[in-house]
Amino acid sequence: MIVAFSISPAAGDETGGVSEAVAEAVRVVRVSGLPNETNAMFTNIEGEWDEVMAVVKQAVEAVAAVSPRVSLVLKADIRPGFTGQLSAKVERIEQALAD
Repeated sequence: MIVAFSISPAAGDETGGVSEAVAEAVRVVRVSGLPNETNAMFTNIEGEWDEVMAVVKQAVEAVAAVSPRVSLVLKADIRPGFTGQLSAKVERIEQALAD
């Protein structure tokens, strides 16, 4: 499965920024060893249900350590039997654009 998720603390720093807290969540994802990528709005992670959800929970806990309230947005593509889709889905779109 691929999960796209966004985690944010309820309040930012003195400038309204949340990058420090979000960086802690992304650090958890990267240490997990699962295939992942981060863009301006979401972090994508690929793996089996239990392992992906465990990483998402740990990422939420990392943000909760610095904020009494945490927002989580999560979208999942559940497709049993398929792996490597984090890049394969993009490659299929690029191929369609090239045709």
